[in-house]
Amino acid sequence: MIEVAFLYIAESYQCYHAAAIALELAQYDGVKVTNFHNDPETPYHLERVRQAMGGAEIPCHRLRRSMPTVAMQSIRRLGMFKDMVLRDNALMLDRYDAIVTVEDTVASARRLGITRPKLIYIPHGCGDRARGFTEEVRSFDYVLLPGQKSARRMLASSLIKPDNHAVIGSVKLETCAILPHGDGPLFPVARPTVLYNAHKARGLSSWRRFVKPMLRQFADQSEFNLIVAPHTKMFRRRSQKVRDRWNGLGNATTLVDTGSSKCVDMTYTMAADIYVGDVSSQVYEFLNTPRPCVFLNAHDIAWRDDPNFQHWHLGDVVETPDDLLPAIRAAEARHVLYRARQEDMAGRSLGDRSPGAARRAAAIIRDILRT
Repeated sequence: MIEVAFLYIAESYQCYHAAAIALELAQYDGVKVTNFHNDPETPYHLERVRQAMGGAEIPCHRLRRSMPTVAMQSIRRLGMFKDMVLRDNALMLDRYDAIVTVEDTVASARRLGITRPKLIYIPHGCGDRARGFTEEVRSFDYVLLPGQKSARRMLASSLIKPDNHAVIGSVKLETCAILPHGDGPLFPVARPTVLYNAHKARGLSSWRRFVKPMLRQFADQSEFNLIVAPHTKMFRRRSQKVRDRWNGLGNATTLVDTGSSKCVDMTYTMAADIYVGDVSSQVYEFLNTPRPCVFLNAHDIAWRDDPNFQHWHLGDVVETPDDLLPAIRAAEARHVLYRARQEDMAGRSLGDRSPGAARRAAAIIRDILRT
């Protein structure tokens, strides 16, 4: 019996990148899959994917946490303490034949004494930021990537080898396509809908500079509906009181969501007509169907020749809040300038969009372990 641990050691939104693979892999004879999680919200999302796929139940356990780890995690603003949790579970995880993860923190497994399992990495996103192309990738035995863009960049940096990676397509795209996304429209009046998706990355995020002016500008117009849905980790460590205050800023034309399931299951990227953002890889999920984009350069970054900002060539780039609404108003007419480039970049980023990305990944993992 081949035993495989799917390790969700970070926040629950990462389930949508791997849960479908676990369900496909569990169907093979001679393979036993077990899910392990750190975030207590993870089982809800895993079950959501399972029900949508009609898959069999997979054993799911919360990772053991030592008293020091529990104490540190209780300070919510400090995060998930992934390295500490990995250390707490090293002996147990070392019994498995493979560990599949969407989190590069697991690159530290070897130095923590997890030596037996194959380490299989599935990056949770297909963006351009340098954060997705770090030295940690070298520590994995095999890497499954959505598109050729990521593969070529990792090969050029010697992060992967020709024989230890595969390009499978976007598991998240096909997973979210089969999920139920609720009934009825998001807004009482149908208008072109703008999605503002700010990342949390310090030095790159547009949130601090743009969100309040944006809310004021949209309050004074009736042309567009606005969804404000920042990266789910932006408010993950904030109190419910803070979340409620921001969520309460919504009105008939503006929806503010600081962390519901709709922020992570592509409800908003599928519903929007225009994307406004900074450096989130969600722009490529939005561009599964080419549509107008506006990008926010809140930190005066010299971006034009920087590979970490390739996506900023897919729409107009705005540097001041005063220019935002005019750029949004012009976005539809200017989309013709960017559509062909969007189609090309989305294809290279999202990879093979034919059905079966999770099935392809599961077959590769089975073959790796049999070999």
